[in-house]
Amino acid sequence: MTGVDVRLEHARQAYERSVFGGDAEGLPLAERELDAVEADLALARGRLRHARFLNDGTDDPEEVELFARAADLYHGLGDARSEAEAAFWMGCYYQVVQGEHEAAGPVLERARELAVRVDDRLTLSYVHRHLGLSEHANGRLDAAREHLEESTRLRRELGFQPGIAANLVGLAYLAAEDGRRPDALALLDEAEELAKASHANGVLRTVRHARASIEG
Repeated sequence: MTGVDVRLEHARQAYERSVFGGDAEGLPLAERELDAVEADLALARGRLRHARFLNDGTDDPEEVELFARAADLYHGLGDARSEAEAAFWMGCYYQVVQGEHEAAGPVLERARELAVRVDDRLTLSYVHRHLGLSEHANGRLDAAREHLEESTRLRRELGFQPGIAANLVGLAYLAAEDGRRPDALALLDEAEELAKASHANGVLRTVRHARASIEG
């Protein structure tokens, strides 16, 4: 049985013990287990809706509702690591799907606070990347670079090659805006190498688009 199946079975048993056996002691635990199932499902569904947006541009408002529901449930469960991930995805929706950097800011900061608390370096790398994107959108290039460099440092520690490559593309654009074209192209060379090595074809397309843009 999977973890979900086990928790559903626990709920069934708790129901039967309460209704037929007069023992309601197991109900609170069973409900918490179902909250965890619901939270995991909401987060997974939200991520699929985000992937659909990236694929075909479909904006499904239910995406952010799913992430918000997951964050609330994880908060109630005391699962700060998962709450950080759900909060990040809420911020990502506001920023990437709706282009609302101001709305994304507080949620991304909440995700950063939680991720730091539980030392979730992967989620933290995503948060720093997207804080960097917001800073870039607001014309604060130095702050954008700091966030992207911190995200890249974390991803190098984790060996997250596709994520490193994606960040290097962002850093290349920043270098080009600073007039450092050779540095930008060097960053793209490394990004291309990492993308190829990790079979990250989506990232590889962004590398090639960036190269064409920068080489002009």
